[in-house]
This record gives sequence, structure tokens and C-alpha cells, in this order.
Amino acid sequence: MKIYTNFDEIGQIPNPVLTIGTFDGVHVGHQKIIEQLNHRADEVGGESVLFTFFPHPRMVIHPTNHGIKLIQTQEEKIEKLARLGLKHLIVFPFTKDFSELTADEFVSQFLIAKLHVHTIIVGYDHQFGKNREGNLHFLESRALHYGFCVEEISAQEINAVNISSSKIRKALSKGDIYTTNHYLNETYQLSGTVIHGNKLGRTIGYPTANIHIDDSLKLIPGNGVYGVKISLENGHVHSGMMNIGTRPTIDNSMETHIEVHLFDFSEDIYNQKINVSLIERVREEQKFANVEALKQQIAQDEIFVRSSFSQ
Repeated sequence: MKIYTNFDEIGQIPNPVLTIGTFDGVHVGHQKIIEQLNHRADEVGGESVLFTFFPHPRMVIHPTNHGIKLIQTQEEKIEKLARLGLKHLIVFPFTKDFSELTADEFVSQFLIAKLHVHTIIVGYDHQFGKNREGNLHFLESRALHYGFCVEEISAQEINAVNISSSKIRKALSKGDIYTTNHYLNETYQLSGTVIHGNKLGRTIGYPTANIHIDDSLKLIPGNGVYGVKISLENGHVHSGMMNIGTRPTIDNSMETHIEVHLFDFSEDIYNQKINVSLIERVREEQKFANVEALKQQIAQDEIFVRSSFSQ
């Protein structure tokens, strides 16, 4: 997959078959669109293209109150799109000036003049351009003028999947990993650096790696205990448990901590980059009467996760 951040980098793409969108999460609905892009591109002797944006448009249009957290980092999105067989990814810098372009200006200046688009595939309800004036019917009218094709992803197809990035964000905020992973068609990922903590875990027999998430825009799931798989820099994968929360039994801080306990593991991994795949949610974070009660619950959590992973 070739990646571009401006149009000067793009050579001549044969018969571009294109779609437009942020594609946060690249969920099952997005995957259907990429599949349709690739299929259509094969039919016309062309190549598939996704025109997406960074930063997320809401961050630019509402810079002080966008409230947006992203399901994927840019690196995660790029890796997943490549796996799906997308040929070209245009990551266009979204700016205030760009947001002021009319739909007609966007089509004529970018999709026609620069890309020479062959086919545009969009959902029945997709909107773009200033005041969101561009839609399927607008594209169909411009297709006659410019000579490109338009294909609709029907309401029936979209509703059959019934997935959106906002639904995934809502599920994640509640810690609903089962729904999230189902919608993504893969496990939710957190990547970060192992940092020093208060080292209390090792005093109760459960040493933890404290994780600093490297991308501040990455959406952190709701507080709770999760069964996870941890990938280290050396490529080794370990099973374990992760707690996300304020550690109410220990210090009840206002800060959210992300701590991972790797099963049967005692190596020093400080300052390493690790990747955590969330497999299931075990329970909510809770406050115990004392540290001993917390320790007993963690032991039960470990039994549950080990048993679940062995099935």
C-alpha cells in the first residue's frame, strides 16, 4: 500500500476507484467498503484509493471542545488498511481552509484535476464539503459532467452491518470489549511504554508493568480488569491481566493508571514498547476493605483468565 500526505507525491494511478472518510477503527462496515473498492478496481483494471484526513475533522472545526478520542492510532489504521488490500491511502492534512471548500470545489480540484478518479463509492448517507452539501445525489449529478462513475453502498447493506465508529467508542467507554472486538473483527489494541510505578504489586505477589499510552488521542476503555495478550519488543507474546482505573484500594488517585501483570514472567521490561490486546473484561474495578482482600480477588481473577485462555 502506498501512502501520501499531499498530491505532489502521487503519480498516475490507473483508473482510481475511491472512497472518502475518516475510517476510525476500520470496523466491519469499513471493511465491506474496502472489499467493494478492491472488487470494483479489479473489474475496471484500476486500483483502490481511500481519501482520509488527519487530524480528525472535528478537532479542527471544534478545536476547544471536540471531545474526540480515536479508536486507532494512525499507525494502527495504516497497518489494518494494508492488511485489507487497499492500494493507495491519501492522508490529507485537514485544515480550517480545507473545511471551507464546497463539495464541487473538492470534486473538481482534487478528485478530478489531481486524481482523475474513475469511480467513487460512498454510503447512501455520506456527506462531505462545506455545510455537508456533498452527498450521493450531488456526486451522481457531477458524474454526468465530469465523466466518472458513482456506486452506492445501500442502506440495506449498511443497516445489515449496523456498525459505526461512535457505537464502538460508546462500547469501549463502558468496557464492553466483546462488542468492540466483534465490531472491529479483531482485538482492541493499546500500545505504550513501560514506566516505573509504585511497585506495590510485587509486594503482594503480582508485579505489574505500568503502561504510558504513547498517543494521547487513543481511547482508553472503561475502568476494570481485563484478560489480555501482551506482545513484547522481542516478539514474544504472553498472557496476563490488565487493570485500568484509579486503584481505589491503594490510593484512590484521580489519575487513571494502566497496569499489566504478565503470567509466569519476571524479566525487566522498563522503557520497552509493548502492545496489549484486550481479549475480555473480567470485572469492574472495585474498592476492597484492605490489601489482603484485593490480593485474594486478584488470585481469583488470575484463575478465571487462565481458565478462559486455555479453552
